[in-house]
Amino acid sequence: MAYKNFRQKISYYKALQSLVPDADLYVENNDWDRVTWSDSRSQPSKAEADAEVVKLQAEYDAQEYARNRKSEYPDWGTQLNKIYDDGLAKWKSEMVDPIKAKHPKP
Repeated sequence: MAYKNFRQKISYYKALQSLVPDADLYVENNDWDRVTWSDSRSQPSKAEADAEVVKLQAEYDAQEYARNRKSEYPDWGTQLNKIYDDGLAKWKSEMVDPIKAKHPKP
């Protein structure tokens, strides 16, 4: 699956789960006014949830290069055959380096 040009939007559900792990809650249509909080722990404020959405979105966006690389690398069997047949140097120069160059780490 190619991840390129796909931007995941972090939801309130993910943000609330990050702030209160394993919380018992339901969020309808990613709408803050439709959060059903069934957990005994206190619910974070909307401002805290919004800040967590921003933080999680930045973390997700920063890993785009890794998702793009992963989608382009051959499967492990193919890579191991390349190493066996041609050695580590050719595996790195012919399989790994071109993908790393195409999707550089920021």
